Amino acid sequence: MRIEMKNIHKSFGANKVLDGVYFTLEPGEVHALMGENGAGKSTLMNILTGLHKKDNGKIVIDGKETDFQSPKEAEDAGIMFIHQELNIWPEMTVLENLFIGKEVTNKLGILNTKKMKALAKDIFKRLGMTLPLEQEAGLCSVGEQQMIEIAKALMTDAKVIIMDEPTSALTDREIQRLFQLMESLKKDGVSIVYISHRMEEIFTICDRITIMRDGKTVHTSPIKETNFDEVVKKMVGRELKDRFPERRPKPGKIVFEVKNLTRKGYFENIHFSLRSGEILGISGLMGAGRTEIMRSLFGIDPLDEGEIFIDGQKVTIKNPYDAVRKHMAFATENRKEEGLILDFSIRENISLPNLFSLAPKGIVQSEEEEKFVDMMSKRLKIKTSSTEEAAGNLSGGNQQKVVIAKWIGIGPKVLILDEPTRGIDVGAKREIYQLMNELTDRGMGIIMISSELPEILGMSDRILVIHEGKIAGELQGKEADQETIMTLATGGKLHEHTNN
Repeated sequence: MRIEMKNIHKSFGANKVLDGVYFTLEPGEVHALMGENGAGKSTLMNILTGLHKKDNGKIVIDGKETDFQSPKEAEDAGIMFIHQELNIWPEMTVLENLFIGKEVTNKLGILNTKKMKALAKDIFKRLGMTLPLEQEAGLCSVGEQQMIEIAKALMTDAKVIIMDEPTSALTDREIQRLFQLMESLKKDGVSIVYISHRMEEIFTICDRITIMRDGKTVHTSPIKETNFDEVVKKMVGRELKDRFPERRPKPGKIVFEVKNLTRKGYFENIHFSLRSGEILGISGLMGAGRTEIMRSLFGIDPLDEGEIFIDGQKVTIKNPYDAVRKHMAFATENRKEEGLILDFSIRENISLPNLFSLAPKGIVQSEEEEKFVDMMSKRLKIKTSSTEEAAGNLSGGNQQKVVIAKWIGIGPKVLILDEPTRGIDVGAKREIYQLMNELTDRGMGIIMISSELPEILGMSDRILVIHEGKIAGELQGKEADQETIMTLATGGKLHEHTNN
């Protein structure tokens, strides 16, 4: 299938999102679509698949001008869109999620569960994954839910698959399996639009690249004819001299310490400390227990054993309210369900954890709230026409900025960031990193969980590596490298490879 999008325009009210975009997809290619958050990438693909109506321009598919009236119409024509924000029904089983709207029935209209299970197992085999089909999808990890979404796309006879940040929640092993599958699909003539901010992946798997900036197409070329620096420059309109700003940490006293943290079945005997002005990186494979440890520390999930100390004083944290009162903040990896109330405005989301100070007598001081929210929005460079805009209308990266803004507003001593730059473009990533430097310069202690090893290495002063619920090792940031971290993360011992 060959797709041409010519001179596409789209505005939402006074906000012009697309301003004459050109995009061409050839049969059997993986085409990277890149740009900063808010550049218009997802909007362009939503127009292609009939979710939004274009204001002007043409869409030509295999030589015929086409305008899909709905995503279902696009799917029927062979175009599947795997969205960044997962469309999982948490209380339905894995099998039910896979076949929702595409149920297999016999001649009498009765569900053919046996055939559906066989089809599902075949797709899972292609993806190299095992998952109980009768399990509730809500009990699956974010990474597993992402694989379910990919599996759903593969169960149709798709000619074009649009993948929006498909690997943001996947393990390295799952990513490699996905790439192998993409190569196989290419050979079958399937085209893939690949939207990602992970630059290494773009140069590994893609054939061509189109870069968007401020709603316009600014560059299209074969991937071999460009490089990292050129892509970044065209995306942000300026050069980013270094991916990570220089850190000059000045660790102070221990502000946070945990001893013998245990939650049976998830993690055990966890000991670590955090100093003021320090970034402690937490690395490990998906499912190792990294997020589970932080959820228990923040009072979201219960602890079976363990002690928590803040400024040397033992504290009891039974719920997130206790944690906030003890000057802790936690920006979770799942911003859509846990980090934001999507129907609430940016103002309401940022204000929520700050009501202690904004409403000292139980009534919100509107003028103070407006000043505070405006300051936080500008500080994190949240792209919006108004702080009254619903958080759900923002791009993924700007949603993440709102999550971080609401938590740093309380002035925590300890800030936990779980995958802080997931789905964020390179320019916005650097802004987050600079903000982290600014916060630690002011004495805040930051715990950062990240699946991106360059990020762990670029921003951490110390690194804890988690393997199967236990601390596999602690590394000084300057001494660590990717090989060392992966050795520990996979259960290996350091230097054992030299004893052969």
